[in-house]
Amino acid sequence: MPTLLQLPTGKAVSVRTAADLFLGSPGNPNTVRNYGIAVGKTAERLGEGRPLASVADDEIGEALELLWGRSAVNTWNARRGAVLSWTGWCAERGYDGPAVPVWAKRLPPPDSDTPVRSKLAIDRLVARRDIHLRQKTLWRMLYETSARSEEVLEVNIEDLDLAGRRCPVKAKGAQPKVRRGGAREDYVLETVYWDAGTARLLKGRTRGPVFVTHRRPGPGKVVSPRDVCPDTGRARLSYGQARALLDEQTAVRGPGTGWDLHEYRHSGLTHLGEAGASLLMLMAKSRHKKTENVRRYFKPSPEAIASLLAPGDSRR
Repeated sequence: MPTLLQLPTGKAVSVRTAADLFLGSPGNPNTVRNYGIAVGKTAERLGEGRPLASVADDEIGEALELLWGRSAVNTWNARRGAVLSWTGWCAERGYDGPAVPVWAKRLPPPDSDTPVRSKLAIDRLVARRDIHLRQKTLWRMLYETSARSEEVLEVNIEDLDLAGRRCPVKAKGAQPKVRRGGAREDYVLETVYWDAGTARLLKGRTRGPVFVTHRRPGPGKVVSPRDVCPDTGRARLSYGQARALLDEQTAVRGPGTGWDLHEYRHSGLTHLGEAGASLLMLMAKSRHKKTENVRRYFKPSPEAIASLLAPGDSRR
């Protein structure tokens, strides 16, 4: 008679045990190998010896962001999908544990139709009195700089040239100055520029990250000195937290249905193009190296296209 294995249930399951049980369930070795990367690294990041029930949903999202937040869209979606399968598998078997938070959502493929928000919609959102100054500043800065969200979130107040309305950022794919660059200053930086809207909102603290959380990092959480405000002790706002805040204020059909941070980059470049900026100027603003890449961001509205008609033509 075969020996029966008594599986642990409920709160007795550790993160590592839950991961091992899940990875031992698929029959396809390719599936195990692919899932093993995502689930294994996530479990390690969370703390393998912790009870699964002690892990919060946001901790799953933050682990995904730390591990693959800068990866290609397809890599992010694959790793997120594997962790989503893991947490769903645990829930189906009655193990108390977390779920992937709604703000850590699947990203659209690079060639998909990312929405472009109108200037009026962006202005109305930033003008709302119920929204904190931090979010207003971030959203206006993303729109006016047409920069990537990760680039802006990494900026410190000391980096800002307030008079010149510009600051250096570590761009996607930045080249290291030395063979093994690690710190931000070890990479070739690029410059982003903003307008009066952002300039009016940039005020308050004088050092540390421009965008910080409302709370100090928890005990035991290791944070580099650059990522903590020396005056308040608050940590840098993460991409996942920023995305969750935007979704919270713009969702109309429940969590996960709101705007995405990347839409500000699409919207900013599109509105500049509609205003007459040349392709070369759009490339300088977006810092794209290839024309076909920046063309994907320029999506003029039907109204902008119609306005190109000569006055005589519009009356025909």
